[in-house]
Amino acid sequence: MPASVTLPRLTWGAPERPAVLLAHGLGSDAALMWRFGSALADAGWHAVAVDLRGHGDAPRALDYTLAAYAADLAATRPPHGEAWGAVVGHSLGGAAVTLAAAGDPAWARRIVLVDPAIQLADGDREIVRASQEQAFADPTVAAVRAQHPDWHPIDVELKARATQRASRWAVEQTSLQNTTWDVRAEAAALTVPTHIIGADPAVHSIFTGALADEVLQNPAVTMTVVTGAGHSPHRDRPDETVAALLAALD
Repeated sequence: MPASVTLPRLTWGAPERPAVLLAHGLGSDAALMWRFGSALADAGWHAVAVDLRGHGDAPRALDYTLAAYAADLAATRPPHGEAWGAVVGHSLGGAAVTLAAAGDPAWARRIVLVDPAIQLADGDREIVRASQEQAFADPTVAAVRAQHPDWHPIDVELKARATQRASRWAVEQTSLQNTTWDVRAEAAALTVPTHIIGADPAVHSIFTGALADEVLQNPAVTMTVVTGAGHSPHRDRPDETVAALLAALD
């Protein structure tokens, strides 16, 4: 496994409570998991969001393989005890969480994946590349608001800031270094209860169709879809997505 880096943390809720780890997607950062963090704290959890390597305040490195992202998460431990009460991963974070959980079933008691990047076909990779290029071309609040007029103002502000704080090279290398982006085998090996919160394919989802059908063959995995939400359901349909998360952790 690649050498890990220590990931900076943001937290919500008292540290003596059961802990949930939150892992963001490509081009985002820990602060953009605020909706989950706030809701989990209100529900009695201690939420811990991390900046992934190359993002936010996290250390920069040369290795941006999925294995490297997973090694960082696997080395991230809760304030008390060895196992997280739950781990939540969105998109890239979902792929890294899947690798970490498959490698160490004792790392987390429950997994929630939000439109996870379990496998990216060429078309998906092109959409991701174009989206990141657009974000870096104009990483301003005005540009994010124009693209996502229905997002909460905090999401708009934090998305612009996340792009400004991320390493463009790291984001580009995440695509280039993972020439084959596929963690289906690890998803099939998951043994802890795992719930997937899917985006609406009618809007945009990277976890749908035959891929979802294949992953759901694992009896440990269940799934719900947030109607009307795109790839970031916690920003597109936050109330429904938070409700799905809390139901999965109940």
